[in-house]
Amino acid sequence: MSRDIAATENGSLIGTMLSELARTKVYKPTQGRIVRQLTALAIWVIVGLGCWSLHGTLRGSGLFADSSQWIVPGISTALLFFGAWFGYRAVNLPSFADFLIAVEAEMNKVTWPGKEELVRAAIVVIFTIFFLAISLFLFDVVWQKVFVTLGVTT
Repeated sequence: MSRDIAATENGSLIGTMLSELARTKVYKPTQGRIVRQLTALAIWVIVGLGCWSLHGTLRGSGLFADSSQWIVPGISTALLFFGAWFGYRAVNLPSFADFLIAVEAEMNKVTWPGKEELVRAAIVVIFTIFFLAISLFLFDVVWQKVFVTLGVTT
């Protein structure tokens, strides 16, 4: 019984997502624009790099060597267009768009540090990393000497 309910809910979720991907309407177009645009841009970059990698892999594999020269670019281009449309529509899914709108609202509440505070914090981080790197190096040298002396390593 619970498997049937889960399958029905999963089927309706997939159906809802597919119907939402087919729409052209922008959900709440005036809210969360910057975060949604940057998220869509990130999706597009990932899709573009994936299609470029796929194109190179398919060309180099020789899998479509006997076929027309348009098959590999056609597959890559079709996936690129689908991925671009998916990125555009994904940021307009109501649940995801509401999340991105909330993210932008929270980011607007953040008090960003001034230049002087930013420089001081960066200097503290750089010196801390430098100190930890030297400490780890010294621990490594000491333990290496100990293990060589004990004959554990050569």
